[in-house]
Amino acid sequence: MTLHTPPVPVLDDDERAALQRRTLTTIRIAQVPSQAAVAGMVAVVALLVGELIENDRLAGTGSAMFTLGSALVAVPLSGFMRRRGRRPGLVRAWTAASIGAFVAAMAGQVGSFPLFVVGMLAFGAGQAAALQGRFVAADLAGQDDRARAIGSVVWVGTLGAAFGPLLTPWERRVADAAGLEPLVGPFLFASVFFAISAVVVAVRLRPDPLVAAGLTDPDAQRVRPLRQVRNAAQVVATRPMAQLGLASMVVSQTAMVAVMTMTPPYMKDHDHSDLSAYVIALHIVGMYGFSPFVGRAVERIGRRASIMVGSVVLGAGTAISVVLGYSAPAVFVGLFLLGVGWSFGLVAGSTLLTESVPVETRVEVQGGGDLLMSLFGGAAAFASGFVKASFGFSTLAYAGSLLALAMLLYAMSNRREATAAA
Repeated sequence: MTLHTPPVPVLDDDERAALQRRTLTTIRIAQVPSQAAVAGMVAVVALLVGELIENDRLAGTGSAMFTLGSALVAVPLSGFMRRRGRRPGLVRAWTAASIGAFVAAMAGQVGSFPLFVVGMLAFGAGQAAALQGRFVAADLAGQDDRARAIGSVVWVGTLGAAFGPLLTPWERRVADAAGLEPLVGPFLFASVFFAISAVVVAVRLRPDPLVAAGLTDPDAQRVRPLRQVRNAAQVVATRPMAQLGLASMVVSQTAMVAVMTMTPPYMKDHDHSDLSAYVIALHIVGMYGFSPFVGRAVERIGRRASIMVGSVVLGAGTAISVVLGYSAPAVFVGLFLLGVGWSFGLVAGSTLLTESVPVETRVEVQGGGDLLMSLFGGAAAFASGFVKASFGFSTLAYAGSLLALAMLLYAMSNRREATAAA
């Protein structure tokens, strides 16, 4: 089966609407196993790293490498899509992630931390593909429907993302029954889940929505990633609303990843390790479950106002998780609100970034945005272990609240430009 997508004829309104429906259905189906893979990994990765290296300060390394891998893939992936379309890019990224998950599992089994790092870097390609999925939803959408289309794709990830952590106890038992280290079970299943996503896209994403929208250029010059990032930065630098959208994506991801990564070790410290999978599951429901409503809110109250709402909810979530000291119910509530705040920040920020730049630079800017978001998320994941070990989980949570406050103030300062754009 070839992954090359030939040009398609110009579509009339009915054909365009039909293709958009098929595209949304395909991306939604593919997101379910992909998000299950990622969420299941998140629930156990810090615990597995702890067993591999026995160093609490480095417990966030696994999540950091996963996020760094997503960052490294984001820009080349967007450039490849610009030339070839969404379908071949997504298939390659999810295939690489499947291989990476398997390598990480084998590394956990043999106790090789360096090999585990390599596997997690490739694993990150799956997150890069999932993030690009929200932009696939926007390729054929009209301006009035763009936020809802993005929100609908983010939402369907709930089905996989919520069940991913809930499946981890069973996956661990399956691995144990097979004579393997129990914590490698979720990584083996993640390999299968990513492969399913790749197959779904390879079979169903025809015609390619980016090609049908006229946004590909097969003859586009291959640009080095750093140059592509520089070109995208130049586009964003002259557009205040694009800057606001990008900032919303980055801040939401940074605060969310830092707190989420250290929540399982934090609960393990208080003998609630078995509850951490359920906390992560509820957190992910908050991230994805309300995104259709978030999309409608973005269309109704505007992009800037939605970013402000997300900042308030995110800041409240990080504060609630620690304001009473350690309390399992408070952690459940706080992580849920953290997920909802992230959803507002991501959907509103992605919509604003997409519509604030010229069409011919949109794909490259989207890739640059995902790169920056993933880099900051990776740095947050890596630093989170050091912060928790040195200053405590509460300091990490309050730092997330301060980031949310800074985002709120920045959004308020963009009132004039946002009012014109909303």
